[in-house]
Amino acid sequence: MASFLSTLRAGPPPPKVALLPDGLFFTRPVAVTAGATPAEAVSQIELALEAVSPFPLTQLYYGYHWQPGSAHALVYAAYRRRFTTDQTASWADTDLVLPAFATLLGARIEPATTVVLASAEGLTAVHWGPDEVPGGVLFRPFPSSAAEESEASMAQSSADRERLRDELVRSFEGSRRVIELDAPPAAQPTHRDRDYTFRSGELTSRLPATVTTALDVRDKGDLAALRGARQRDVVLWRITLGCAAAFLLLAVGELALQGGRQWQKVRGLKQRSQQPTVEKIMASQSLAYRIDELATKRLLPFEMIVIISGKKGDIQLTRAYTKKEKGLYTIFVDAKTNNAAQIPVFKTALKQLPECDNVESIDERIRNETATFTLIVTFKPDAVKPSSPI
Repeated sequence: MASFLSTLRAGPPPPKVALLPDGLFFTRPVAVTAGATPAEAVSQIELALEAVSPFPLTQLYYGYHWQPGSAHALVYAAYRRRFTTDQTASWADTDLVLPAFATLLGARIEPATTVVLASAEGLTAVHWGPDEVPGGVLFRPFPSSAAEESEASMAQSSADRERLRDELVRSFEGSRRVIELDAPPAAQPTHRDRDYTFRSGELTSRLPATVTTALDVRDKGDLAALRGARQRDVVLWRITLGCAAAFLLLAVGELALQGGRQWQKVRGLKQRSQQPTVEKIMASQSLAYRIDELATKRLLPFEMIVIISGKKGDIQLTRAYTKKEKGLYTIFVDAKTNNAAQIPVFKTALKQLPECDNVESIDERIRNETATFTLIVTFKPDAVKPSSPI
């Protein structure tokens, strides 16, 4: 039994293709007007087929091969009653139904080349002229004596095969190259939806999805309904895969959340176990910071008053004091002046000092032409330097 890994490496299985005997079909090259659109080409091909066939299209299994810009199309058809009910019923499970020679229509063949395809019933010759679409297809069955197994009959069948081959090649004038295939091309696995690849020996034929619809010989109405159902199945399958992927993603997310909760729980336990140690370290650090602050940082009121008095002008400073809650950089100064207009000038001058961070005035009062007020001056940290000792 093949392993799952080997199955993945092998890729998807080849598509289901039903190859019908070439001898059941008659083929005709049909002229197509230059510059015809695909819809116009289909109309011309079906009209031409009705003209050359003794049966209406509804009683035929037919297909055609045409490339935009080609001057002709290759048409093939078979009477429906030549196929049994069991045969046609099995087509519902296949992806593509066409005669064996039609698998060669996607190969890149040089002009003036005839490909001879061998089958159990006989030989089929497909000839390419100057156009990309083959100019003709001929089938010759093997003589009935070829089924015998004696040495004489085998030698005779080999000679009959060579004769049939030469006859088929001579039927197409201008064949400069002959390619012989001992078996019909087999369908190969493909990763592209609705594209088909066939290979026989060194010859490879690729049929894109744009041409397989025309090559399929099944009833066109049934074929359209079948392909519509398959497209619906593909959409439903992709939706199912999307839902499965979403459920898988949700499951992975739920597992991640559970893992995160467990991890967070472990972290919480570790944090609680280390909390006393952390609090002790933080207390020690706070105490060390306070000791450093007391040792290296101190209030400099005299230096602050010197800076403020340098801008006082006609204003008299009567008292200076600090408040513990205001920190080391704020000083309160009571002042008075006989000219109240000097108060905003004084404040502006202080604000312009590089050492000052903020200046406010409170309790401004005027009595007997004397204005009194209190200044709250906040200095920038480390902007005031201690005076050098005398």
